[in-house]
Order: sequence, then structure tokens, then C-alpha cells
Amino acid sequence: MPARERYPHLPKGVEYAHIGWDFFILAAVIINLGLLLFDSLFLLDPINQGIEALSPGFHRAYDTTIHSHFITIDLYFVGIFIADVLLGWAVAIAERRYHRWFFYPFVHWYDVLGCIPLSGFRWLRILRVIALLHRLHRLRLIRIENWAIYQFYAKYYDILLEELSDRIALRLLGNVQQQIRASDSLTERVIDRVVMPRKQQLIQEIAQRLETSVGTAYQHNRQAIMAAISDLVSRTLRESPEIQRLRRLPMGEPATSAMEASLSGVAQRMVDEVALGIHSPEFRKLVEGAAENGFDSWLTVDEGSNRVTEQVLFDVLEMLKEQVNRQRWKDRYD
Repeated sequence: MPARERYPHLPKGVEYAHIGWDFFILAAVIINLGLLLFDSLFLLDPINQGIEALSPGFHRAYDTTIHSHFITIDLYFVGIFIADVLLGWAVAIAERRYHRWFFYPFVHWYDVLGCIPLSGFRWLRILRVIALLHRLHRLRLIRIENWAIYQFYAKYYDILLEELSDRIALRLLGNVQQQIRASDSLTERVIDRVVMPRKQQLIQEIAQRLETSVGTAYQHNRQAIMAAISDLVSRTLRESPEIQRLRRLPMGEPATSAMEASLSGVAQRMVDEVALGIHSPEFRKLVEGAAENGFDSWLTVDEGSNRVTEQVLFDVLEMLKEQVNRQRWKDRYD
């Protein structure tokens, strides 16, 4: 099943309709909160008497028109908010906005709780501003990242998150180091659980690397190797008493020169054949067999190897701790 986009691409008209509805709901929230606040103050005798003294007509109109029917008026707002949740849920399902149809009330929990007719929950609907700003930013109608207040909070949020994650990482690495120090059989466990299950892969990797390195080295140094073979054959023939006696015979010099050239050519061809044979399946099997025969002896564990393994792991973790402990946010924000 293909991954569903968090915010599917919608026509511009639909996006602007969402924005218009968000503005309408925000206006309703502001009006409702304003009425709640004013009506709460209206219940206080000093403020009530002050309003009556300053504007008797307004006091009488508000008292008879709004205050006496405030619960009914508030229920109208509650109905608008419930309709907003249900309509938004239906639209989210139609737009396939979330991975499951029932995700909407959990994502928009502030709207759901804002339907509860209590003033404390009504304030949660102000969070609708965040969703509206995000939609406007997504449509590139505003650029939130250019706002000074956003940059301020983003900077210190990034610093806080990095410092927190670094402290956790340092604590974990320190605990791992303690476990390494306290363990008596770390090397054996590494061999049994990590190395041995991958024995064949490691042997094949050794053979492949040996084949590649030897073949590459021979190709890069072939001329020097051929010259060394010729020098070796020439020096061997010059130092041989039999060849020296042969040189003193009639036609001995041409014969020894021809023999030297023939032996050098044979030796060079043999080396070439060996180099070409490195890439053959027979050579691969030979190397793999040798590596397999010596693999177990290479992994023999004694007190010294165990101590070296633990120290290597300890030093690697210490290096990681030094890297993690570096406050990289100073480089970004200085």
C-alpha cells in the first residue's frame, strides 16, 4: 500500500475555503470568549454597578438581551463548535488526510475539548491559530521561518533538544563502558555471537580482498617485477660455475645469452600465468580453504587478546563520547 501524504495536494479553491472556515471559527471563538469574559465580569457587583452608573441603557439592554439568555447563546456557540468538529472530520475523511479515518479527533484534540461548555476548555480553541498559520505557511502566503519570534524559539528549542539528546547519549555510552569493564567474557561473546555466525561471509570477503589487492598490485608493478625476474635470472647464470665454463667454450657466449633470454621469458610467463590465475575459481577455493583452516586459530582467545579487545571497544566509545560532548550548536549559532 503506498504511503499516504500527511497533507495531500488540494486545489487552491479548497485550500482557501479551509482558510475562510478557519477564520470564521476563530472569529466565533474570539466572540464567545469575549462574551464569557464580559459576562463573568458582569456578575461582579462592583463592575455591574459601575456599568449601570456609566451607561444605564447599555446595562439594561445587555441584561435583558444577553445576560438573561446567556446559556442559550452559549449553546449556539457550542453547536457551531460541534458542527466544526464533525464537518472537519468528514472533510478529513473525504480528503484522505490521515492514515486512518479515526485519527482526526486525536490530532485536533483542542477542537474536541473546546466543545465542552466550560470556559477553561474554550481557550483551547485558540490553538486553532497554529493550524491556520501552518496552512498559510504551507500555501506560501506567509513565511513563518522569517519571523523573529519563530527564529528565537526555534533556536532555543534546537539547543535544548541537542543538549538533552547529548546528555542521554553520554549516559548510555558511559553505561556501555561500565558493562565492558565489568564483563569477563566479552571477547568470547563477540566471537560466538558476532563473528562465528558470519564466518563464511568473512572468509569470502578475505579471499575477495586478497584477490583484488594482489591483482591490482601486480598490474601496477608488472614492469618492475619483470625487470627483477630478468636481473635474478642473469645474476644466477653469471654466478653459476657450469655457465661460466660454458661461456669459455666456442660459441658459448651466444648459447648462454640465448639460454638467459629463454629462462627469463619462461619465468616471466610463469609469473603472468600465476597472476592471471588469481582470478580463477581454483585460486579462490585455495584461499578460502587456507582462510577457513586458519580462521579458528586466529580467533583463539587468551587474557591478552581479551584485554586488547575490551580496550579497543572502550576507546571507541570514549571517542564517541568526545564527539557527542561537542556542542555543535555553538558552531551553528555563533
